[in-house]
Amino acid sequence: MRIVFMGTPDFAVPCLARLLDDGHEVAGVFTQPDKPRGRGYKLMPPPVKELALERGLPVYQPAKMRDGEALSILRELSPELVVVVAYGKILPKEILELPKYGCVNVHGSLLPRWRGAAPIQWSVIAGDAEGGVTTMYMAEGLDTGDMILRRATPIGPDETSDELYERLAALGAQALSETVTLIAAGRAPREPQDDAASCYAPMLSKELAEIDFSKPAREVPNLVRGMNSWPVAHTTLGGKLLKVYRTRAAQGKGAPGELLGGKSFTVACGEGAVELVEIQAEGGRRMNAADYLRGHPVAAGTRLGESPNERE
Repeated sequence: MRIVFMGTPDFAVPCLARLLDDGHEVAGVFTQPDKPRGRGYKLMPPPVKELALERGLPVYQPAKMRDGEALSILRELSPELVVVVAYGKILPKEILELPKYGCVNVHGSLLPRWRGAAPIQWSVIAGDAEGGVTTMYMAEGLDTGDMILRRATPIGPDETSDELYERLAALGAQALSETVTLIAAGRAPREPQDDAASCYAPMLSKELAEIDFSKPAREVPNLVRGMNSWPVAHTTLGGKLLKVYRTRAAQGKGAPGELLGGKSFTVACGEGAVELVEIQAEGGRRMNAADYLRGHPVAAGTRLGESPNERE
């Protein structure tokens, strides 16, 4: 099948590779413009662009999708199908209706559970027992199109969103391969979504990554796993930033955010307590919390999450 692929990050790379391995004709690849990264802010290509160039595919990086340029390019490419995987841009109606078989999307959740920019991370933050991928026909709404295939996988109790992300990228490539085969054969199903069963998965931010110790202890590890490795769950210790990479369940009671003492970094929550296992203090390196306490003793009763003004 003649396909135009649209995608940007690592998550989309296995899908593009699978289309090529399956023998489809990828007429062109759309991806986000190069962005400055690293200490020198050097312009770096998105991962999808790197693969496309390696495989000799034409690459297009329009800044906008509604000014007519993208539509003009697509008309010239004349795809039978457009495949979208974490592209990062909303497609206007004119593009959605252009290909013979429409536009399909590979989404990183079991729709309609999580719609939005960060479905994988929010499935972990919410403590979902399973995640997965959904292929769907694209519509004008946010992840509202009719579903084609859903592929589920358990989420491990200690699995981070980064780890789940990698597994779902591979699962998405397999689901996409099956989906395109079904579309070409005229056997692809269309299952409408139940809007009432959906939740919104907004883009992550540093503000959303702040740990609220007034919540039950069972919720804190989920936030830490979901925000790993960006933007990283955090709190403050002595008014300075303290990043938290790993936690585990603990015993104890106290005021929310209170350090309960001992050789472990055990912190009281609204219900129960949680132990911070791997942390990074402001200006320091990522390390085991017990090692940090040996070099930087913290008195029992110290409250995490307080600003300097709150301590006065």
